[in-house]
Amino acid sequence: MDRFADAINKIKTNERIGRIECSLYSTKLLKSVLDVMKRESYVNGFEEYSDRRVKMLKVQLSNKINSIGVIKPRYSIQSDDIQKYEARYIPSRDFGILILSTSKGIMTNKEAKAQNVGGRLLAYVY
Repeated sequence: MDRFADAINKIKTNERIGRIECSLYSTKLLKSVLDVMKRESYVNGFEEYSDRRVKMLKVQLSNKINSIGVIKPRYSIQSDDIQKYEARYIPSRDFGILILSTSKGIMTNKEAKAQNVGGRLLAYVY
């Protein structure tokens, strides 16, 4: 299965029931996405630890997430098309973020517009 999608769903579930932290399997993609979410203050922080042979992430939740989800299939978009996908996945202007994988790294839709780069859509958060 998709570990990234499972991690995002676990964050959503733990936010809804009001927990302050959750444990997720560690991947490079998930760490990069959590860095973006920390910059945008959707999570308070995270740390990596080892549970026997498996690397895990302990994420401190901020309870500021109304909804979070994975975008599948991972649409390939150009910088001109970002506005169209914002209207589709984010309920209001300047309310949430789209997370994109670009050639310059994982970034939000606002950063991608500013740098005029496209990429692949990974997730949305608001």
